[in-house]
Amino acid sequence: MQLDLNLLTALDALLEEGSVAGAAARLHVTAPAMSRSLGRIRKVTGDQILVRTGRSMVPTTRALAMRAEVHALVQQAHHLLSAQQELDLAALDRVFTVRWHDALTAACGTALTTAVHHQAPGVRLRLSAEPGSDDAELRRGEVDLESSSSVATLPDIRHRLVGKDRLIVAIRPGHPLTAGPLSLERYAAAEHLTVSRRGSLRDPIDDALTTRGLHRRVVAVGPTAAFALQLALDTDLIVTLPDAVTRTARAQLGLATLPPPLPLPDVPLYLLWHQRYDNDRAHTWLRDLATETVQALFTPPTASQLPLTNRTGK
Repeated sequence: MQLDLNLLTALDALLEEGSVAGAAARLHVTAPAMSRSLGRIRKVTGDQILVRTGRSMVPTTRALAMRAEVHALVQQAHHLLSAQQELDLAALDRVFTVRWHDALTAACGTALTTAVHHQAPGVRLRLSAEPGSDDAELRRGEVDLESSSSVATLPDIRHRLVGKDRLIVAIRPGHPLTAGPLSLERYAAAEHLTVSRRGSLRDPIDDALTTRGLHRRVVAVGPTAAFALQLALDTDLIVTLPDAVTRTARAQLGLATLPPPLPLPDVPLYLLWHQRYDNDRAHTWLRDLATETVQALFTPPTASQLPLTNRTGK
């Protein structure tokens, strides 16, 4: 029997997506075309591969057993066919979608865009909105690189730790809390602002305060760090957020910065991508450049780079 090795690519997509529609979208083919490929795969393997359960489809036992090997074969074939191709950045013509937290985009989106354009002028960056709660777009190839404070739960999503950010307290100049040391009691008694895309009024800081028998009052919650910093500038609300990714924005607004009066864990920063790009040289270049750009945020600023409020502690 003559085998069509293109079926391996279709099978890999079907096993990863778990649906005909998802696999079709990933490979940029129509759903009927992918359905025909599934029919041919079933005929070749003598197995149903995906079976319908209610409104969804689940892999058969044999499909589960072959999933890792099929993916490895597809990756090996891709590597074999592209191994001799040198990456020519000057001639690279590609669109990358980078979806980062709003504070991270504000902090180093300009540096990344400038570096990309300088090295590969034919590359276009699509700086997308902040990520949601799942990795569906990464799996479908709609997002190339994503930021997160946690690793993905899906085994096909790769991650790289690029830094850990400490938490600081941002307040307007002349705020009453700038007079004297910031005690735990004064911190808890202040009116707080938090950042949450989902509007949550509680975060791990509340848990840390609870263990010490204290409670804070969260007056407002904002969707982005930029909104929270602006509100902190215009009111007496205080906001506790990561230092490095908000440093430039705080300096531009002239906000004062204080250390929190209780130990808080650092916030990890990860870059996420789908495993299909592991051997993609252009994507490797992008994520290495992004890593270098983001890690520059964690280089401690010199005294001359700090705003006056941070240098004097007032």
